[in-house]
Amino acid sequence: MTLHDSIAAEALALVGAPFRLHGRSERTGLDCVGLAALALRRAGVPVHRLPAYRLRGTAPDHAAAALREAGLLPADDPRPGDILLVRSGPMQLHLMIETRRGLVHAHAGLGRAVLMPPPSPWPLLGRWRCAPREEGS
Repeated sequence: MTLHDSIAAEALALVGAPFRLHGRSERTGLDCVGLAALALRRAGVPVHRLPAYRLRGTAPDHAAAALREAGLLPADDPRPGDILLVRSGPMQLHLMIETRRGLVHAHAGLGRAVLMPPPSPWPLLGRWRCAPREEGS
């Protein structure tokens, strides 16, 4: 299994986890950043402590810089395991994870992590992914 497929599989395994703003735990709740970080961590990608953040009112370039600082690279072609940055409302950014079955994200309105069919109902601002692992690492 590739790293990207592992990230997607871990995201799918989190579907149904409760939603909690700034949540970092499958048990007590996840928001979109926590869901992405946990899926990456479970797939073996080192995710350091997340800084304080807010996606409401944050400019897309600041969110993109944070994704780069987390070690993700911008991408153009869709692949499972990609982290999508979308604008889910006026002045509201959101993260989703691409899988072969659809898009996984933490849905505040439904109160849980969900799988939804593509494409994103919200404008895509960027697609980010982990660099592939080196052979033997």
